[in-house]
Amino acid sequence: MTRGVDGKTFRAALDKFFREPTCQGARVQIELPNGEYYDIVGAQLMENRIIGSQDTHRLVLKCEKPTEPMGKIIAKL
Repeated sequence: MTRGVDGKTFRAALDKFFREPTCQGARVQIELPNGEYYDIVGAQLMENRIIGSQDTHRLVLKCEKPTEPMGKIIAKL
């Protein structure tokens, strides 16, 4: 099974994005496998207690279906 992004890599990517003033005020969303976009509404650090797990902690992003629709995406920057 392919492992997802770790916290260090996630932080480095976010730091890169937030150097740009445009990004600082951008709406934060996550794209689901079915192509829908949901708003990120929170984050929590969780501790794993599963026997045999390689990871001791996980960062969980909570999302909700947007209440305000976004316009069509016109470019990937």
